[in-house]
Amino acid sequence: MKVPTNRADTFCRRPDRGIRAVLVYGPDAGQVRERAELLVRSVVDPPTDPFRVADLTGRDVQQDPARLVDEAASLSLVGGRRAVRVREATDSAAEPVKRVLDGPETDSLVVLEAGELGPRAALRKLFEAHDGAAAVACYMPEAGDIARLARDMLSAEGKKLDADAEDFLSDHLVADRQLARREIEKLIAYLGDDARADLAAVRASIGDQAEQSLDDLVFAAGDGDMATVDRILVKLWGEGASPVGVLRMAQNHFRRLHYARSLMDRGDTPDGAMQKLRPPVFYKVKNRFGGQLRRWPPDRLADALGRLVQAEADCKRTGLPDQTICARTLYQLARMGARR
Repeated sequence: MKVPTNRADTFCRRPDRGIRAVLVYGPDAGQVRERAELLVRSVVDPPTDPFRVADLTGRDVQQDPARLVDEAASLSLVGGRRAVRVREATDSAAEPVKRVLDGPETDSLVVLEAGELGPRAALRKLFEAHDGAAAVACYMPEAGDIARLARDMLSAEGKKLDADAEDFLSDHLVADRQLARREIEKLIAYLGDDARADLAAVRASIGDQAEQSLDDLVFAAGDGDMATVDRILVKLWGEGASPVGVLRMAQNHFRRLHYARSLMDRGDTPDGAMQKLRPPVFYKVKNRFGGQLRRWPPDRLADALGRLVQAEADCKRTGLPDQTICARTLYQLARMGARR
């Protein structure tokens, strides 16, 4: 079965009866891990119990397909249900999982974690079609998803989020839902007894090195600074950054530039256009943003946005290395930014 997006979290906390294996996949690696842990926890709590949880990798299954079948059929020596968790699963796990699903019923729940899978991927086809299996997709969060998550988490703690602070969170935490959750938890801790989260508190709380690197990257692309783009990309890939998340940040930046430039074309000054942006341009980068407004004409900004959107689609559909697609696009933007 294919689990609807609006049911995914509820399903992962309490999988339907009769479901023996669940595939959690998609480009949002943080949410994949989070939902896989919820599934394991629905069977075994804590999910690190070595007697009731078998932790495998996709390579383990590829090298020894029978091991997955054996783990799924094993009984717990201390009683209770078992969970078999397979991280970084690939299509090579499809046949062993099918043997589990078609074999004698066991008391184990098999949970597979995978990255982006196309509709024709063997794993997706198996889990979406089999009555005893379920597929849960984890797509990159949109700005509205982050805003709702922030409001819900702060509300649960009796705190309110200012509108401009909400806009800032939505713009800066779109790359990874698990990262967004951690940053919002950090914001709640930073607020302490304060009942209101304003823009200053949000900036002070989530202004970590990862965010600064992303901001520096998109500004470097807009400035035409190819060397800085290359240096920061190397750093981000080493830290495990999501290429789709990087492209989303760049889209946000160039979308804001495009909107502000359209205001200028209708008579606003650069300062007046920047003041109308939500969230407002941070004072430390106001001069750079204004410089890019003068550097980039509207048609070139539209071209940049088109390239970024196409690059995100290529990351999801073509099967080509997503880091290469992302880097190539940002290099193209940096070359465009270097033109006067």
